[in-house]
Amino acid sequence: PLAGKTFVVTGTLEGLSRTDAQNRIKSHGGKVTGSVSAKTDYLVVGANPGSKLEKAKTLGITVLDQAAFEELFL
Repeated sequence: PLAGKTFVVTGTLEGLSRTDAQNRIKSHGGKVTGSVSAKTDYLVVGANPGSKLEKAKTLGITVLDQAAFEELFL
């Protein structure tokens, strides 16, 4: 389901390191980048997301909290 989709992970995820989250995305066919752009499909946000969240909202990118992110893998 993640094939061809581009993700950015920002903020602190509970019980899951950013690297683990990125590896989970990649193992399911998704792509991970470090910055939000018009090519980003999803922004995964944890606590204290910072400026990436504002940029994603400006660009109309789908924002996933940790619960919604984890539902992708059920």
